[in-house]
This record gives sequence, structure tokens and C-alpha cells, in this order.
Amino acid sequence: MFLSSKDIEGCSSRTLKYYRDIISKFIEYIDKLLSKVTTDDIRIYLSHYKEISNCSAVTMDNIRRVFSSFFAWLEDEDYILKSPVRRIHKVKTATVVKETLSDENIERLRDGCTHIRELVIIELLISTGMRIGELVNLDISDIDFEDRSCVVLGKGNKQREVYFDARTKIHLKQYLNSRKDNETALFISKIKPYHRISISSVESIIRNLGKKLNIQRVHPHKFRRTMATMAIDKGMPIEQVQKLLGHTKIDTTMHYAMVNQANVKYSHRKYMS
Repeated sequence: MFLSSKDIEGCSSRTLKYYRDIISKFIEYIDKLLSKVTTDDIRIYLSHYKEISNCSAVTMDNIRRVFSSFFAWLEDEDYILKSPVRRIHKVKTATVVKETLSDENIERLRDGCTHIRELVIIELLISTGMRIGELVNLDISDIDFEDRSCVVLGKGNKQREVYFDARTKIHLKQYLNSRKDNETALFISKIKPYHRISISSVESIIRNLGKKLNIQRVHPHKFRRTMATMAIDKGMPIEQVQKLLGHTKIDTTMHYAMVNQANVKYSHRKYMS
């Protein structure tokens, strides 16, 4: 019932599977009625999980958040009197400056594509900053070539408009002109029977391309972070970047966008020296 409520709220199938896996493992381990679960039970489980998995603080806090959501729902639905997670505080995590793709590596990835479909995927990801789930769900009808924009369906089933550049427009048209099918999906498999490509297919395409070119840790989300960083680095207001990325909270955008250190150094000399 909890998963059904999350499904109605607009959680993706991936998120629902993550919730199911985390909560099922906990229920199996604790082996008692949920109404009898205490704060100490959860603390002991989290400590046990950390010990056997040797996972990061980020992973631990993600698990805590799942428990918080689940038990808060049980409380709201009157299955329990009070959530035992209330007294378990956020796990402290270190702030890590995550890598982005350099201009040179972006060009190498473009040149390394052996099929127009792969090139268009890369161009759309770096140009729009859309999520991989939003990319695979695109239909041809979602593309507005005149306005160089497309409508994507983001988290929580919220629609937003994103924009691509002239280079992406040219490659998009080349890709669509090369197709001989009647499928409505923007990205489809190369061979018959044609069907919409999956998230795992895109992840595999980009990961293998990175390996072939000896570029470390290439994955779809890195393009999104790179786009955000480039936009802020070139002077786009953070509120507009937030709108493009589809973030509800601006704090989330700030985590994605790491301002170029060279520009910070230049600005310090300009304003402080």
C-alpha cells in the first residue's frame, strides 16, 4: 500500500524498486510487527547494515530517508502512533566536488560516436541537461524544431520545456531522416523489431563509449552536471538553471553545479585584490 501511494505520487519504477528492496530487507531482518518497531531497532539495523556492506555515509542517509518516508506514511495512515525514525538524525556526509566533463572530452565523445543515434543522445544530454529517464521517454512529437525545444516529463509527472542548440537540431534531423520505421519514440533500437530503447541501453552506450576513448567515469548523469556547471560558469542565473533542470529546491541545483575554480580565482583577484 505504501508503494502504491508512492506510485500515485509520481515516483519512478526505479525509485519504487529501491524502496521495496530497502524496506523488505529491513522487515526480514527485524522479524517483528511494524507497530512494535522502536527507534533502537532501526539504529541497530543501520549499524549492522553499515558494518556488513561497508557503504558510504551518503548511502546510509538514503536508507534513513527511505525509513523516514515509510514510517511517516504509517503514522499518517494511523497504522502506528508515532514514527520511530523521528529521533534518528540526518547522517553527516562530506561535501565532494563531483567531476564534470571537460570541453576536450565532450569533443572526443562526439568524434568517437560510430552511429548518428549515439551522437544525438550525447548532444541532447549535454545541451538540455535532461535526465536519462526523460530522454528515453521522449517521442518525436515532443520535439519542436522551429523553437529548438522539447517537452519532457520529469519527476512527479511534471512537464517542463528544455532547449537544445543548432548543432543538436542538425543531428536530430539527420537521425530522423535515416530511420525507415513508423515508431513514435524518438530513440529506438537499431534492429527489428524496433522498440523504444531503455535506460540501461543508454547507460551501456555511454559507458562503452567512455571506455573505448579511455575517459574515466562517463555516465548519463555526468552530462547533466556538466551542463549545469557550464551554464552557471557562463553567467546564467541559478534560478534559470534550476528551471531547466526541473529542481523543486534550489539547494539541489547548487549540488549539481560546481562553479569552475579558475573563474573563482579570477573573480577573487578582480574584486578583492
